[in-house]
Order: sequence, then C-alpha cells, then structure tokens
Amino acid sequence: MADTLSDTLKKLKITAVDRTEDSLEGCLDCLLQALLFVSLLIPQSSCTAKVANVIAEVAKNECMCIPCMDTGLTSPLVQLLNSKDQEVLLQMGRALGSICYDSHEDSLQAQLINMGVIPTAVKLLGIHCQNAAHTEMCLVAFGNLAELESSKEQFASMNVAEELVKLFKKQIEHDKKEIILEVLSLLAENDAIKLHLVEAGLVECLLQIVQQKVDSDKGHDIAELKTASDLMVFLLLGFESMQKLFEEGKGNVFQRVLSWIPLNNHQLQLAGALAIANFARNGGNCIHMVDNGIVEKLMDLLDRHVEDGNVTVQHAMLSAGVTEAVLKFLKSEMPPIQFKLLGTLRMLIDAQAEAAEQLGKNVKLVERLVEWCKAKDHAGVMGESNRLLSALIHHNKSKDVIKTIVQSGGTKHPVTMATSEHVVMQNEALVALALIAALELSTAEKDLESAKLVQNSHRLLEDERSAPEIKYNSTVLICSGLVSFFCMWMSNFPSTIY
Repeated sequence: MADTLSDTLKKLKITAVDRTEDSLEGCLDCLLQALLFVSLLIPQSSCTAKVANVIAEVAKNECMCIPCMDTGLTSPLVQLLNSKDQEVLLQMGRALGSICYDSHEDSLQAQLINMGVIPTAVKLLGIHCQNAAHTEMCLVAFGNLAELESSKEQFASMNVAEELVKLFKKQIEHDKKEIILEVLSLLAENDAIKLHLVEAGLVECLLQIVQQKVDSDKGHDIAELKTASDLMVFLLLGFESMQKLFEEGKGNVFQRVLSWIPLNNHQLQLAGALAIANFARNGGNCIHMVDNGIVEKLMDLLDRHVEDGNVTVQHAMLSAGVTEAVLKFLKSEMPPIQFKLLGTLRMLIDAQAEAAEQLGKNVKLVERLVEWCKAKDHAGVMGESNRLLSALIHHNKSKDVIKTIVQSGGTKHPVTMATSEHVVMQNEALVALALIAALELSTAEKDLESAKLVQNSHRLLEDERSAPEIKYNSTVLICSGLVSFFCMWMSNFPSTIY
C-alpha cells in the first residue's frame, strides 16, 4: 500500500508541472483513488502521512476542493491535527490548507470552522511555536480562515492575539514577520481582537519597527514600516483600543504618533494624521488636543501639503477636524478632497449656530459652494455642496447668512435640491427655503421667482408619491412666503391705515 501511495504522489507532482489536458485526464484514475483513502486516515496507520500528502497534492487543483469535502476527507484530517506524530501533523495541515486555500467557496472554510479547526490550530501554534514548519502551517490556515467573518469571533474567543504577538516577537527574518503582520491585519478587522492585540503588546512591537526602519531607504524596510504604521492606525479604529492607548493624552503611543507629524516622511505623516483623527473621535480627547496645542502642529502639516496637492495627507487632516484650518482646502481642485471638506464642514456646524454663522458669512466659502453646486461631473461634490448651503441657513437662521448666499447666487440651488429623489435632501432644502421666505424674502424674491419656487412647491404638494413630511414642509414654505409677502405689501401703506 505504501508503494502504491508513493507512485500516486509522484504522478500527481508530475501533473502539477505538466498541466496539459491529456496529462490531467491520464491522472484522473489516481485522483479518484486518492479520494477513496478515507479509511486510511487513522492514527494507527503507517500510511497516514503519505495519504495526507496525496490529498494535499490533489486539492491544489481548485476543482478538486469540493470533492475532497464531499467524500468526507476533511473530518479525519481535522481530527488528526491532534496527532503527536510530527510528520502526520505537518501533512494534515498541508492537506487542509490546500483544500481551503484561496477558495472562492466560503462554504468550504465554513465547514472547516464548524469542525473545530480554529481551536485546534491555535492550540498547535502554542505547542509547536519553536517548529518553523508547524508555525507556518498554522499561519497559512489562519490567513485563509480569517477571511471569513464568522471565524473572527472564534479567533477572539481563543485569544489568538497573545500567541501571534509572542510569535512575532521571536521572529528575526523579514519574510516571517511579514506573514504574521498580514494575518494580524486580517484578524484586526474584529474590534475585540483589536483590543486583545493592544493588550498583548503588539503596539510596542510596531513602534519598535517604525523606530528601526524610519531612516532606511531599503525597499523591504520601507514596506515593513508602511505595514507597521498602517496596522497601528487600524488598531485605533476600535473605540476601546483607541481609548486604552490615548491614556488621557499621556500615553506613549499618542506621544509617539504626534512625533511623526513633523518628520520628513510622507508615510509617517499620513499615519500620524490618521491616528490623531481616530483619537479625535472622542470629545474629551479633542478638548485635550486643543488645550495642548496639537491643533497648531496639524495646521503646520496642513500648510505643507495644501499647495503640493497631497490627497492622502489632506484627507487625513480633514478627518482630524481642524475647524480653523479646513477652509484652506477651498482652493483644492481634487473632488475627493472637496467631498471630504464638505462633509467635515457640515458635521462641524450641526446644531452649532455660532459656527454656522461664521462660515455662512464667509464670502469665499459661499462662492465656492455655489460653484460646486453646479459640478455635474461629480455628483457627490454637487450633492454635499447643496446640503451644506441649506445647513448653513438651517443651523443659524441668520439674515446675514441668507444675504451672503443670495448675493453669491446660491438661492436657486435649494430650490433645485427640493426636487431631489432623496427625501432627506428634499426636507433639508424645504426647511432652508422656508427660513429664506420668512426672514429675507425681499432680498431673495427675484431669484426664487426665476428658480420657479412656487411651481415646484405646488408640484410637490400635488404629487401622490411625495412623503407626508415633504408635503408638510412644502406647506410651511408656502405659508412663510405668504406671511412675508403680506408684510412686505403692508409696509407700502402709511402706518395710519393699520
């Protein structure tokens, strides 16, 4: 039997090199025979390792993965991962890795997860962490299985983070570190695992890599620095992990990422700005950063990159929400930056009357918004510009803001926005128009008339598809206009008449 298995293995390896149709067809018999070896996958069999080797070679052909599952090969393979025989263990891992490697069939990976392969593989990593072949086998399995969302909960419950960080700390070779970092990046998509990785000391390892590689001009060092700094930012996306690392602004991590901002290194500047943006998701953290002059550091970085058109760093800076500086982006001609700027400004003025008034009276800003409201080539920029114009009016209710918008030619845009297919945008526009009609109709009257406000309002009221809130706000708009018109009309008569 052993000789037969050896012959089968040789044939399969030859087929892997010679991928012609004839060679595959000629080897079909040995493939089918390999799928009948389930009875030999038992701990007591001397052929077990060779059988697993054959299965690993068979499963390298993607079309054979499902048959391997259907013939019941995977269940004994998973069970044999508990074998104490090192060769059997290695071949079992190879076979399972081949079955689920880069598979487009999530069901294959899901079946392996249901069979308990994750707890077994995590246990193996802890036991055989000194064995390079076994650790590589486990890492390949983790990388394949971690792509499935359901696997991450199991990984989190097994506290795989601690084992992987221990393994990472022992590595010297760049390639091995890179493999582990790739697996960690996949697993870190889960917030619980983010926190586990922070608690296991991964951040300290990443900071050490940055410190060691920052001055190197070697390609693999630059790549490792990028991977480490990107993963650092990724860990901060978890709210709990972010707060743990902030430590009221006194944490080593927060101080280190701050030190990246003034460096003459684009990757670290970007990572530093994104890290600060993540820390800024908490109001208390924002107050601390403002009180400690961190805004000035961000503005210095902003000055360096607005002129050179660096999209990624500018985008990160906008995420950090520096109110006093964001208007510097008005000169940008890049739609992604324009879109981010508009969204940031709209969030900044939400329920903030003072900020809305300050921005709404800024002629350069309003004129730029009016220009972007006509950017038909960039629907996102056009939509956000219209929404921001309406929001400036809504959150402040200031006559001065309305006058600035009217004088800049922006009155017609809320009218157009009121006919949008999106109910939220329709409502925002109708509220803004009602305020214009109530507070400054005399200034906006001609523009509203040329934009056919009355006809559009009637159309919304008559349309059976209009949502109830749209009809309500249209009615409010018409009533506000009538009241203001009546007041304007009455003002033409001597006061003695009334």
